[in-house]
Amino acid sequence: MKHVTDRPYSDPETAARKLLEIANATEPVDGKIYIEKINAPMLYLERATPAEYKAGLELAISRGWLLLHESGTFVKLTPAGAKLFA
Repeated sequence: MKHVTDRPYSDPETAARKLLEIANATEPVDGKIYIEKINAPMLYLERATPAEYKAGLELAISRGWLLLHESGTFVKLTPAGAKLFA
């Protein structure tokens, strides 16, 4: 019999904060943080599912912590998002 445990990023708030932590630790290039610099650590090192990653990213964007470029290739950490690490 297997016991099911809660996934650490099943809560979008937790996933969004981890994404912000990763983005904050990433060196921006011309003010841009390329999306693969945050999705690779989140998906492969933190072992979040794609759905958990997407829910966290959408929450961070809706709260104004990250700005996603219309092309989807990069994000920018907003002052509101950076304020969480001050």
